[in-house]
Amino acid sequence: MSSTTAAERMRRYRRRRRQGLQSVRLELHVTDIDDLIRLGLLKEDERENPELVQSAVQGLVYRASEGRDMVGE
Repeated sequence: MSSTTAAERMRRYRRRRRQGLQSVRLELHVTDIDDLIRLGLLKEDERENPELVQSAVQGLVYRASEGRDMVGE
């Protein structure tokens, strides 16, 4: 059982929502992680670190949104 109370978790959730953040759970196949490495968003020795994989996926999302902004110009 987590030491974090339900009320604390709800406060964090509401704070993230006010900041415009939304959490999603995402399953990645090993080939998806290979692609993140190939794109230079992740290093080979980082593939087992969930926080670094998360950061790499965020980098991919930011890269895609920058491309979308360029198309609209």
